[in-house]
Amino acid sequence: MKKILLSLLAVLLCATTVLAGKSYTISVTQIVEHPSLDAMRKGVADRLEEKGIDATFNVHIAQGNAATNVQIISQIIGEQPDLVLAIATTGAQAAAQKIHDRPIVFTGVTDPVTAGLVKDLQNSNATNVTGMSDFSPMDKHVALIQEIVPSTQAIGVIYNAGEPNSVASVGALRENAAKAGLTVEEATIANSSGVYQAAQSLIGRCDVIYIPTDNTAISALESAIKVCTQNQLPLIVADVDSVARGALAAVAVDYYKMGLQTGDMVARILVDGADPSKMPVEFLNDLNLHVNTTAAASMGVTIPDTVLSRASKIIE
Repeated sequence: MKKILLSLLAVLLCATTVLAGKSYTISVTQIVEHPSLDAMRKGVADRLEEKGIDATFNVHIAQGNAATNVQIISQIIGEQPDLVLAIATTGAQAAAQKIHDRPIVFTGVTDPVTAGLVKDLQNSNATNVTGMSDFSPMDKHVALIQEIVPSTQAIGVIYNAGEPNSVASVGALRENAAKAGLTVEEATIANSSGVYQAAQSLIGRCDVIYIPTDNTAISALESAIKVCTQNQLPLIVADVDSVARGALAAVAVDYYKMGLQTGDMVARILVDGADPSKMPVEFLNDLNLHVNTTAAASMGVTIPDTVLSRASKIIE
């Protein structure tokens, strides 16, 4: 019995040594830099480090440029990584169209089905792609707007119509706003430099401005904050990281936690040999409510106690 145990221990030690000596390369495609996307990337890296997995990240950021987004995929193909991490929809789409011989894990994609990344949320189309969606129920966003600004009749929304995730979010916004008896006024942008003008165009047309999980708009959030502050117009967003930057409030997923969970998926593929085609799309079900009382005051709003009492984070 002792010999059997010693033999088993030797096998386990050998396996541990192999795992410790194994190094992986992960190529990252990210459409733009902003706190939410960066938080997901950090979450993945932290989770792999926590698990003792040696991974080198080759990070490529397109800075919102569609042509660069496509060029990045060619660079990644040349790198021949063990896995591709695609952060946000447009990068994931470009990767899925060109890369078929290695795993692709997306994260921060609102509607992966509409984006063409998977056939359905169970991932029944058997491809090399799987990942996480950051979808959060739009009815909760509309309800938060009405609770903070009860007089709201029209919601203004800024988004890039070229981002599929944003188009899906705005469609859900229209549907849920209509159910609540509200209208939606849209201001579309093509790049981050258009955010200021888009916000200006909504003055007088709406009672509150809402920015969904739109990477283009969020990358220039300060432009929208400036307009809203100058015109006492509440700004509510769909990601909690933007609240720390000066938006009034958000009910949304924690993108760092999403990165941690995405890291678990990456580990299962790289270390455990899991097949991406058999891994359903995952969600982060816990939503966080963040409010910024300083921003609220600068935009002429007093946040109700009912909101403050259930906030997971209050920025003063």
